[in-house]
Amino acid sequence: MKEKDFIKIITDTLNSSYIGDDCALLEDLGITVTQDSLVEDVHFSRKFATPYQLGYKSVMVNISDICASGAEPKYLTIALSLPDDVDGSFIKDFYKGAKDAVLGAKIVGGDITGADKIYISVTAIGVTKNRNISSRSHAKTGQKIVIAGEHGSSGLGLKILSGEMYPELSNFEKEEFIKAHLMPQAKSEFSEKISTSQKGKYAMMDTSDGLADALSAISEASSVLMEIDFQKIPHNKSLEIIPNYSDMILYGGEDYGIIATVDNADGLTVIGEVKEGLGVKINYDNFSETLIRKDVDEKIYKHFKE
Repeated sequence: MKEKDFIKIITDTLNSSYIGDDCALLEDLGITVTQDSLVEDVHFSRKFATPYQLGYKSVMVNISDICASGAEPKYLTIALSLPDDVDGSFIKDFYKGAKDAVLGAKIVGGDITGADKIYISVTAIGVTKNRNISSRSHAKTGQKIVIAGEHGSSGLGLKILSGEMYPELSNFEKEEFIKAHLMPQAKSEFSEKISTSQKGKYAMMDTSDGLADALSAISEASSVLMEIDFQKIPHNKSLEIIPNYSDMILYGGEDYGIIATVDNADGLTVIGEVKEGLGVKINYDNFSETLIRKDVDEKIYKHFKE
């Protein structure tokens, strides 16, 4: 079974209205809450990432979810399960990285236990005051699809780390792609601009599982067609050297950009429009294709072992 199948079982079992977006909106408390877990040799490898980079990315991926909700990142807790070969220097560097990734939020607690490998679980809380909070189900026909962040770089960085050579790329270009994978940057300024400028309902989601996945998730939740112009998607031009680079841009994953559907797109990067229908329509230079959820699932980003 896939993650989405498990989520459906959990949602049906709990009969919860809070499950569906990456963050739960607790209106009575004025906060949004999210939690992500990272497992060694599934989501990361110590062969590729330093303790500092692990701490940084573990926090940043949760900050990204808070930003995608439209809330302001405020507090985090971190739970670590660690094997015997982890020493104090690992903990110190991990928390240095975590501290550098908080974007104004504060780490306020957590837990440490023993385990056979490294397990990292981070909970993040965002405040909703003076913010208009998003939902995947709020996309409306006629809205513009806007985007923040370059796409495809992180996916290529992972492939380089995994041993693929790409002789057509310079060492500098390779390092830039690796950095995009190991040190992502949540789009907090974009999030603030959207959530403070949009007066009506809107959809917003980060692209951690791939740009096509985010577009498809909003399409399904809102029962709309997400039509985009591929050439307008921001990306590192060096990607175009790589065969099938369009798949990297659409399905690469872990770029932690954000897409949103908005009524007012002034000053934002527009890549398409919300229309009647269902699915994701991608217009290339010479042809178009329309993807349904099954098409996206077949190409979606995968971690080390899934």
